[in-house]
Amino acid sequence: MDTYTCRYPCDKSPRTFDVDEFYRLQQVIPYTMRQRITFFHQNEHGIEPASLKLAGRSLSGPDIVAEREDRITLALEELPVELQHLLRESRELYVRWQKPVAYQTIGPWSSKIPPGLHVFYTPGDSDRPDSGRLCRLFRTAFGPLECSSTSNSFTRLPNDRFSHSSAYQFYQILSDLSHFSSYIEQYVCASGNSECKERARRLLDANFVDFSYDTISHVVKVTAVWPQEQQPLSIDSHPDHRAEVGIMTPDMPPHLEAHELGVTGLLTVLGEDSKPSPTLFSFPSRHKTVPGSSFSSDFLQPRGLHPTMQLNFSSSKPPMEDTYCSLHTYLTLPRTIFVDKYQLGDELFLSSKNLTSLRYITQPVDLEAPDYAMKLWGSSVLLEMRPPEVDDDQSWTAEIPLHLRYLAPAEHGYRNISVPWPVVFWACAAEDGTKFPNNPFDRVNLGYDGLFGPRTLFWHVDPKPSEGESLYHHLQVPVLDLAQSNRISSGTATVVIIGLLFVIWKLVSVCLGMGHETPKSPKGRPKKKRL
Repeated sequence: MDTYTCRYPCDKSPRTFDVDEFYRLQQVIPYTMRQRITFFHQNEHGIEPASLKLAGRSLSGPDIVAEREDRITLALEELPVELQHLLRESRELYVRWQKPVAYQTIGPWSSKIPPGLHVFYTPGDSDRPDSGRLCRLFRTAFGPLECSSTSNSFTRLPNDRFSHSSAYQFYQILSDLSHFSSYIEQYVCASGNSECKERARRLLDANFVDFSYDTISHVVKVTAVWPQEQQPLSIDSHPDHRAEVGIMTPDMPPHLEAHELGVTGLLTVLGEDSKPSPTLFSFPSRHKTVPGSSFSSDFLQPRGLHPTMQLNFSSSKPPMEDTYCSLHTYLTLPRTIFVDKYQLGDELFLSSKNLTSLRYITQPVDLEAPDYAMKLWGSSVLLEMRPPEVDDDQSWTAEIPLHLRYLAPAEHGYRNISVPWPVVFWACAAEDGTKFPNNPFDRVNLGYDGLFGPRTLFWHVDPKPSEGESLYHHLQVPVLDLAQSNRISSGTATVVIIGLLFVIWKLVSVCLGMGHETPKSPKGRPKKKRL
């Protein structure tokens, strides 16, 4: 599958709502937007509280080396008209985009998903999924996605395991948000709002961007997180908006539990507080990072039409010793490549690849259909792996057998496809009685979290690609060469015609031979004597 990126507008991105009507409604709808801006830094990069200047609805100070999270909460009435209509007919909609770049976080954003665009959707009426409005809206916002309708392009998720899983899933490789950034500048930001347009352009540098909606909260939350770098500390807030700013650093409050994270720092609400207030608190977190552990991904040579993905791990030690933990990998595979669940049903075969079992795979997966005959986006796979059982911590490998589909013919006889790196995590059982209330920073509905119980802790293993390498594998797949297809067709037709003529000639020869054959008189037969 090719990677689709383009500047707005694209030819394949139709407008799906009346822009003039949207701006007219913006003028009569009161602003109720809330935003939360959080800077998360290491202790050595802290700043003095006295260096912060709080004046009315503005906060300024020296530049800070930190990660930054922006979260904006919107009422439905503040959204474009068609998006309002779509969300009112939906039970939940989660859009997740992950940048194809490896990064390490110091803040509470440890959760990882395979790079690209992920959509998890539950319609209001499960028996009548969206006919195509959702895909049209995505094509408008993100570019020419291979999305026609929920019933044709989305895959169903299991609803018989845990209630917090969405009903439908969609995925497509998307390297950057250039189209989405331009869409926001043109259709979301009001004319002359330079701050809004600048924030839209900054999305190009974000590590991930999330869009979340559910009927329980009845609001939309848009979240973006930027990597640790020098961040300007200058924030202004609209008079009718509520803006909360936090400058945080990791800490270890007393009695911190294993499933909790502790932070300390400064908090302020622009327009309400006269000075930043010091704070120290902890909160439960389902997602953490395994310290000092990493993995890399590659395809064994030669690749052929049945490539093998090899995962190389720097450590086999689980993150927790006083509870049960199992190592898993979660893959989102475009429809050009797939896993054969029957092949992974043999325990001896799995053991030879350092795998334990296939825990989940999208149903159904057509094992024979070519890529150009399919409409579904692909499949997701959850595999449990088998680390070596040794006392000493050591590096090891696991192998995942994959299969390529037949692709459409192309010039020069090759097509390029991209395969995202998987995510790897330890799933550990929390202690009895542990509760995970709403976390102000946790990401939910990531695809794999709905396949585990609500008391599961996820310890993520950081990917470690080669320098300058993205988290997409780029494969060259042999296909029918269009330049040679005419010769092949002519040659095939010639052989068929010659064969047919030969068969006809043999049949005619046999028929003619049978018509002219004269019966032979019997010889040596004794004559009967007359009595």
